[in-house]
Amino acid sequence: MSVSRSKRRVALVAVAALASAGLAACSPDTLGDNPGSRDGSSTNDGDGVAQTGSDNGSEGATEIVKPVFSSNVSRGESGVPVSTLVSVRVEDGSLSSVKVTSSAGQVAGSMSDDGISWTAKERLEPATTYTVAAVARGAQEGSQARRKTTFTTQDLSLSEQTYASIAPLQGETVGVGMPVIVTFDIPVRNKAEFEKHMTVSSAPQQVGAWHWLSDTEAHWRPKTYWKSGTKVAVDVDVNGVDAGDGIYGQMDRDIDFTIGDANIYKVNAQTHQMKVLSNGKLLRTIPITTGKAGFTTRSGTKVIIEKFESKRMNSETVGITGSEAYDIDDVQYAMRLTYSGEFIHAAPWSVGSQGNANVSHGCTGMSTEQARWLYGISKRGDVVEYTGTDRPMTFTNGYGDWNKPFSQYAKGSAL
Repeated sequence: MSVSRSKRRVALVAVAALASAGLAACSPDTLGDNPGSRDGSSTNDGDGVAQTGSDNGSEGATEIVKPVFSSNVSRGESGVPVSTLVSVRVEDGSLSSVKVTSSAGQVAGSMSDDGISWTAKERLEPATTYTVAAVARGAQEGSQARRKTTFTTQDLSLSEQTYASIAPLQGETVGVGMPVIVTFDIPVRNKAEFEKHMTVSSAPQQVGAWHWLSDTEAHWRPKTYWKSGTKVAVDVDVNGVDAGDGIYGQMDRDIDFTIGDANIYKVNAQTHQMKVLSNGKLLRTIPITTGKAGFTTRSGTKVIIEKFESKRMNSETVGITGSEAYDIDDVQYAMRLTYSGEFIHAAPWSVGSQGNANVSHGCTGMSTEQARWLYGISKRGDVVEYTGTDRPMTFTNGYGDWNKPFSQYAKGSAL
């Protein structure tokens, strides 16, 4: 009996020694309270490494190596930049699932083909706490690890975020000359990074380019006028994108719009006529008057910006005073072409000159009947091409995008 008890005692000592050796093997991956992590920010559901051996515990020991996580965010971290795309990697295994969640919902992401890494597709919201929950399986059967990490993003004031507004509006039907216009309420210095996240797609597809007019305004236009019937989608996915100077994008913006009939109006200031074409067909030729000497109407390609069934026109708002001043309370069927005040509108006071003389202060006037008809078929984005004067249309005075050759226009891209 004493020999048997002695053998059992030796066996117990050997098992104890092996258990001690097993703990030593785990120690590099179980620092602090986050076993199974190389960055000290995660928690495994085991010790990271476990061992088993033969019955006598002295030979044939086998390691079961559990997966080890790493990430670009750490447990309990605060002030994480909203521009961060959360990523998780695993060694000695492959990821089964990764979920990044907050009170706002789940962050979309994608797994690599080899299952070793996961990367978020969306950036983060300010002053928000996120939880990263990851599960991985090891190379050996039954080997599994879990990780759970929480972190909080930086707090941002509204003055540290820039918001994008888009024209056209959601669901709007516009003319073939309508550019996509994105305006930001706070300047964007890092234009190239923002432009990478601003896309315009269409069916049918049409070649086009972005052009930055300033730090707060970017336009996109196709190489030639839009094709009638085109469906357009604009995605300005800049939420959390670094705009430079401590400013970040605020909210993604996505809109869809449609291109309507191809209305193109051709105005000749020398012949005092407007030819109205729709989808290539001449619908009507309208007698008109344009700007007189000193108020010459600009030649070039203009686009209808907005429409007013009735509008007050006060010359003081465009700098015309003295003997040439006017203040007309109810100008009918007015359609704006430039920011500086050129309109197409009804001008019953000049019917006698329409078709034979230019007598306006720069606007294109016609009879009330003709103006009513034209107003009824027109929409934002319709094109008005002017010829016959030596005063050129300027690029930024309205939707002047078509007054540069496309090769030159495309140079306004930040990429």
